Amino acid sequence: MRQVVIAPGEDGYWVAECPSLPGCVSQGRTREEAIANIKEAIEGYIAALKEDGLPVPEEHFGTLLVAV
Repeated sequence: MRQVVIAPGEDGYWVAECPSLPGCVSQGRTREEAIANIKEAIEGYIAALKEDGLPVPEEHFGTLLVAV
């Protein structure tokens, strides 16, 4: 399981990012498409790390929502 942050982008697309995997970012025309795309990106990211013999970063569920 990985934590994903999803937000509307400036271009009308939705942007999804996996903070525990630096640089693992995707997008989609809809929230659902962005979620499907980030799942695929996470799978590919982890597969590439394993293929290269690199450690897979642990997930840290430590989110906090702050109202300003």
